[in-house]
Amino acid sequence: MGELKDKAKGIANEVAGNTKQAIGRATGNERLEGEGILQEKKGEAQNLKGAVKGALGDKV
Repeated sequence: MGELKDKAKGIANEVAGNTKQAIGRATGNERLEGEGILQEKKGEAQNLKGAVKGALGDKV
């Protein structure tokens, strides 16, 4: 169960991060673009965590 939860959170953070990046670029807001990059990376890490849990049977 933890695998799916982590992957769902990861996808949500990646989407939100990509949206922030696009808005930041469009408006010239470097801070928002930077926040988007960080949020996207956080989502990627959560996806990886979910994949590891899936491979190890949620024992992580």
